[in-house]
Amino acid sequence: MKHVEVFPHQVREVFHTEIPMPDGCRLAARIWMPEGAEEAPVPAILEYLPYRKNDFTTARDASMQPYLAGHGYAVIRLDLRGAGDSEGLMQDEYLPQELQDGCDAIAWIAGQPWCDGSVGMIGISWGGFNGLQIAALQPPALKAVVSLCSTDDRYADDIHYMGGCLLGEQLSWASIMFGRNTLPPDPANVGDRWRDMWLERLKGSGLWLKNWLEHQRRDAFWKHGSICEDWSRVQVPVYAVSGWADGYPRSVFRLMENLQGPKKGLVGPWAHRYPHLGEPGPAIGFLQEELRWWDHWLKGQDTGIMDEPQLRLFLQDSVAPQGWHAERPGRWIAEPRWPSPNVTRTAFHLQGDGRLSREAAGTGAALVHRSPADLGMASGKWCGYATPGDAPVDQRREDAGSLCFDLAVPEGGLSFAGDGMVHLRLSVDRPVAQLAARICDVNPDGRSTRVTFGVLNLTHRDSHETPEPLEPGKVYDIAIPLKHVAQHIPEGHRLRLALSTSYFPMIWPAPEPVSVTVHTGGSYLDLPLRAPVSADDALPAFAPVEAGSPAGSDQVAPPETFFRIVEDAANGTVEMQIADGGGVVRLHDNDLTLRKQGYETYGVTLDDPTSARGETRWTYGLERGDWSVLSKTETRLTTDAGHFIIEARLRAWEGDALILEENWNERIPRDHM
Repeated sequence: MKHVEVFPHQVREVFHTEIPMPDGCRLAARIWMPEGAEEAPVPAILEYLPYRKNDFTTARDASMQPYLAGHGYAVIRLDLRGAGDSEGLMQDEYLPQELQDGCDAIAWIAGQPWCDGSVGMIGISWGGFNGLQIAALQPPALKAVVSLCSTDDRYADDIHYMGGCLLGEQLSWASIMFGRNTLPPDPANVGDRWRDMWLERLKGSGLWLKNWLEHQRRDAFWKHGSICEDWSRVQVPVYAVSGWADGYPRSVFRLMENLQGPKKGLVGPWAHRYPHLGEPGPAIGFLQEELRWWDHWLKGQDTGIMDEPQLRLFLQDSVAPQGWHAERPGRWIAEPRWPSPNVTRTAFHLQGDGRLSREAAGTGAALVHRSPADLGMASGKWCGYATPGDAPVDQRREDAGSLCFDLAVPEGGLSFAGDGMVHLRLSVDRPVAQLAARICDVNPDGRSTRVTFGVLNLTHRDSHETPEPLEPGKVYDIAIPLKHVAQHIPEGHRLRLALSTSYFPMIWPAPEPVSVTVHTGGSYLDLPLRAPVSADDALPAFAPVEAGSPAGSDQVAPPETFFRIVEDAANGTVEMQIADGGGVVRLHDNDLTLRKQGYETYGVTLDDPTSARGETRWTYGLERGDWSVLSKTETRLTTDAGHFIIEARLRAWEGDALILEENWNERIPRDHM
C-alpha cells in the first residue's frame, strides 16, 4: 500500500462538531475538508455510523477521509443518535429515527457554506445499509451512494436469519453491540454531560438479541429498511460492493438486477472490508475508483466509469482448504448486466449411486440420511473479517456426515458465476426440519474446500412470512438458494454437493433430530456455468492501492486471538472457541486509550440438538489520565424444545466503582424454528 501525504488540496480537519436535529438532539461529527472550501464550496460525502468517530474508527478513517478531502470533497463522519459523542439513545438498528436523522443531517450538510449542495453517502456494513435506506427516503440533496457489504433485505440476507434459519451470527453481532452500547461519550468532546449521557445509554439501550428473536419470521419489523420492498424508491446512482468471503455478496446481484437508476457492482475475493484494505487479496485502489464515481456524479466530470461493464467479479481459482487466506488466485471478469448473457444455467441431476450427472435419474432412488449435531463446526463464520480461522477449513469431516453427490470435473475445468440452486424432492420425519447444502471443490488427494453454501428451514419452504409445519412422510419439492460466487474448479478435481440436516453453529439446530429422505428422481443442482469471454482479457486494471497516512497509535497490549474447534471425547461435546479484539491501544491525536476484547463459544452434544449453546463475553474500556470507564457484558443463548433462552449480564465501572449492574433472563417461544 502506498501512503499518500501530499494531495491536490490542503486538508483542514474539524475534530468535533455537533449537528442539530429538528427535535433539539445534537449529533456529533468529525469533518475533513479542503482548505478554502468556505470560499469555494465542494461536494460532501457522508459516512453515518454508530462506531465512534474519534476512537474506534480512527485507524480506518485515517486511510480514507483525508484522502477524499485532499481530492476536493468535504467528508463527514457522523455518529448515530446515542452512539459515540452524539446525544440521545440508540435502541436498535435502522430505526425510523436513525433514518430521519440521516435525512436531516444531509439537509444540514447541504446548507453549510463549505458545501456546494450536493451530498453522497458511503459506508460499509451499517453505513452501507443506512445509505441504501436513506436513499429510499429521497432526501433532495443526496445525489449518489456507495454501499459496501450491505443488503437490500434485512430478513433474508443479514446476520439474523438465512433461509428462515436462525444464524449463530445473530448472537455474535448482538453481543458486540451489547458491549459497544455501554461506552460513554468522550468528556474531551462533550464536557461534563458525559456521565448523564452514559447512564442513559446503560439503562436504556436494551437487549437487542431479545428484539431480534421476537421476530423469527419476515414480518413488518424486518420489512422496514428493506429496500427490496419497493425498488423504485431508490432513484439515485448506486455503486454496490462486496466480497466472496463477506456475508453480503448476494445483495450486489439483486441490486444490479432490480435497481432502476444508474448502478455499478463490484465483488472481489475480500472479507468484510473496504477493498483498498481487502483481505484475502488482491486488494485494489478502491479510493481512486471511489473518486471516479464521486467525480462523475457529484462534480459532473466524465471519468469513463459509466462506460465500463456494469458488474466486475473476481473469478477465484481452486485453493486448498484453510482457515485464512492472505491472497486468492484468480482473475477479474465482467458482465454487461445481471442476469448475464454469459451465464448458462445448467442442471446436474442427483444419482442414486452418489454421482451428479447432466442426465436425469429417472425414477431414481430414495436415500435416507441424518447428520450428527456437530456438523458445521468447520464452517467458519457467516461473515468473514479476514481473521485467521474464520474461513471454512477442510470439509472432509463435514462431508462424512453429509449425503454427498460428486461430479468429475471435465477437461478444461468448470467455471460458474452467480447463484446456484439446489432443487430437491424429499420427505422428513419431523414437523420442523432444516437442510444445509454445500458446494465443495474436492482435490484429487481428498481435501475438500467449501466454495459456497445455502440453508433452508423447511417450514419456510413456501414463505418466510407464513411458515407451516411439515407433514412427516409427505414428499415436498423444495429449492435451496446458494450464496453467489464466481469460481473455477480445474479438471481432475470433483465438484461435490453435500447435504446435511444440521449445520451448527452457522445455523441453530431444529428442536429434534431429523432424518431426511432425498428422492434423486426430480432432484438436481442448478449451476450458473460461465464459458470464457474474450472481453475479460481487455478489462482495464484497477489502480494500485493508495491510502492516507496511518493514524498515530501505540499498541499497549496485544489482543488475545484464537479460533479453535475442540472435541471432548469423554463427554461427546464439540465446541467452536473464538477470541478476538483490539487489545489495548493508545491514540496519539487525543491521548485516549482503548480496550477491546471478546470471546465466543458455541457448543453442542453430539446426539442432542437442544444442547446447542452460545456464550459470549466482551470487555470495553476508555482511559485518559485519571479518567477511566470499563464495561463487561456476557450473553448466553440456549434452547429447549419450545423456547430460546437468553441469559445476559451487564456491569459498568467508573474507575474502581461499580456504577451499574443489570441482568436479563428471557424465554422466547420458538416459531417454526
